[in-house]
Amino acid sequence: MSGSYVGILRLCVYAAITAESHGVVTAETIQKAFRQTEEGFTTLVSELWGSRPNMATVGTCCLVGVIYQQTLFIASLGDSRVVLGKKVGNTGGMAAMQLSTEHNANIEAIRHELKELHPNDPQIVVLKHGVWRVKGIIQVSRSIGDLYMKHAQYNREPINAKFRLPEPMNMPLLSANPTIISHPLHPSDSFLIFASDGLWEHLSNEKAVDIVHSHPRAGSAKRLVKAALQEAARKREMRYSDLRKIDKKVRRHFHDDITVIVLFFNHDLISRGSVQDPPVSVRSALEH
Repeated sequence: MSGSYVGILRLCVYAAITAESHGVVTAETIQKAFRQTEEGFTTLVSELWGSRPNMATVGTCCLVGVIYQQTLFIASLGDSRVVLGKKVGNTGGMAAMQLSTEHNANIEAIRHELKELHPNDPQIVVLKHGVWRVKGIIQVSRSIGDLYMKHAQYNREPINAKFRLPEPMNMPLLSANPTIISHPLHPSDSFLIFASDGLWEHLSNEKAVDIVHSHPRAGSAKRLVKAALQEAARKREMRYSDLRKIDKKVRRHFHDDITVIVLFFNHDLISRGSVQDPPVSVRSALEH
């Protein structure tokens, strides 16, 4: 996946929600925004097929959070995750509450879902090198893009052979239909952690919430990335400082890419319906 195209795809979702909502946000407006983004990218891939066919293999997971009338909407595609940090009474403690659904073939429920959608395909999920993948190729079952797994006309030469299926594709294998939840905000809701699966591979929901809660707000995302990389180094029985010295192109063999956003709630603004950029901490593992 190209990082620049992934970023553009995510921004398109936000733009589509803004254009469609006309001041009102519902699950339906978010759903339509995802659909329009997928359709727009499909058009782009079609236009570039003759000159840049590998655009058909570009895709991204996507997380969207929208607050409207004191209700938080979370929409997800793929295996990124949103976790809420919630104050526990007057104890000073903080509980972790996962708000997103992950679409990854390593999850038994997702494998069951795929088998139900494709009852005549015994190879719809394949265990390969200890990892479950859709058709033995890709772990996520939902995404924006990845058209080579959705439309037969893009699963052929000249795209790379590793993406091509050995048999005809009769129906889309992946979906761009997000899972959307709504969560009424409560004064005890403190912050949200949006992160790609690279973070959650090494940190539990509870550990991530504890790290944010136990330190100053500034630098929260950077702190989470560092903690995940330290754990990745520990699992490889190496020092964190040595992991950081590895070339970024090789580091993918040691840990997945990590992107984190930590958003802290201002309930006074939310209750008044005020529009203001909230305090946000953003970091990527590439900055390490």
